[in-house]
Amino acid sequence: MLTTSVEAAEAYTAGVHDLVRLRAGAAEQIAMALVLDPTFALGHAALALVGHEMCVQVDTPGRLADARLHAARASERERSHVHAVDRHLQGDSTALLAHLAAYPRDALLLTVAMPTIAFAGLADAPDRGCGIVEAAAPAYGDDPWLAGLLAFVRSEQRRFGEAMELSCRSLQADPGGGHAAHARAHAHYETGDHESGLSWLDGWINDAGAGVDSLTHFSWHAALHELTLGDLAAVRARYLRELQPHDAVGCRALVDTGSLLLRWSLTPGATDVPGLDEVLVAVGERVVERPSTAFLAMHVAVALLATGDRAGLERLARWCTTQVSPAHREVAGPLARALAPMVDGDCSGTADALAALAPQTWRLGGSDAQRELVEEIRIAALLRAERPVEAGALLDARLARRRSPRDEAWRAAAGHGLRVS
Repeated sequence: MLTTSVEAAEAYTAGVHDLVRLRAGAAEQIAMALVLDPTFALGHAALALVGHEMCVQVDTPGRLADARLHAARASERERSHVHAVDRHLQGDSTALLAHLAAYPRDALLLTVAMPTIAFAGLADAPDRGCGIVEAAAPAYGDDPWLAGLLAFVRSEQRRFGEAMELSCRSLQADPGGGHAAHARAHAHYETGDHESGLSWLDGWINDAGAGVDSLTHFSWHAALHELTLGDLAAVRARYLRELQPHDAVGCRALVDTGSLLLRWSLTPGATDVPGLDEVLVAVGERVVERPSTAFLAMHVAVALLATGDRAGLERLARWCTTQVSPAHREVAGPLARALAPMVDGDCSGTADALAALAPQTWRLGGSDAQRELVEEIRIAALLRAERPVEAGALLDARLARRRSPRDEAWRAAAGHGLRVS
């Protein structure tokens, strides 16, 4: 039972159901619950979450304050939920983990614990997030939603065969399941199964997945296959058709479009790649100046590098050092500082700083496929600094992990001692 009216509970439940399944309209449903009952603590907490991590226009501090206020009259489970959200948004996920241990069927917070399309996950404790999902699995039985979430866990653990089996089983029961589709997309990419992955993604995007919120992320996955295969004409066509900044929802313009443009611009043979100025405009000054998660801060830093904004990188680094979140202070801030020399042409300086930071980049949150953007900047910096042996070693490690014609072209450039523009 929820401490609210029947009508507000129905709206909230529908919104959470859509949010955890990555369906469109979730935030609007949750907001409607608050229209029906402004004293509903869980509604305020849920809106604070989506404002914090998804760049939805929400007064996050205000929603958190109202959630704390109204939780006083709620049940123990609801008070625990609000406390977990409150502490998580302050950069401390201990309460979230404790809440999920006690209430594993809290699907919203279980989703928050994992690096999914909607949420960045537990940046400083991804293994604990994976463990929480595994521990919660018995409480969900054969629910295809949980199978999809667990499939992503297996992908991040690099157990790709299990990830593919779980995701396919989930999609058979629920063809439009966003988590399962996301896990399958990662399994295809991480195993170098680019042609099949691209074919499947295009079919899913235009059929069962058409109602998924943040569909640009799946377009990003498809474009990543095309980029890896070296089909730059296809990347351009997909960008123009599906990934322009105005096509994205909230932070997706930064996380999907921005990261694709940067990776495209680094690719051997790439020409006339659009800049990222429109991306920064699309996400807005609030996100650029004060990214709420280390994951967003990583993408802001990359966009500022791409636009040559050294002053912006310095402002970002300073702001990150003031945050409670250790991942902001210890990883995102140093990343912004590491990229700054490259703006001035000191590519060796950036390469060395990124090498020192490499063991910590997992703390930025998100997935392996997203964080490898930082590694690609390091490779480009090494090649521009005429340090091909080091660049080649990084590329050899990548090619040992999966097939990539793009990395093979990069490796050839390193082998000939060529600079990458």
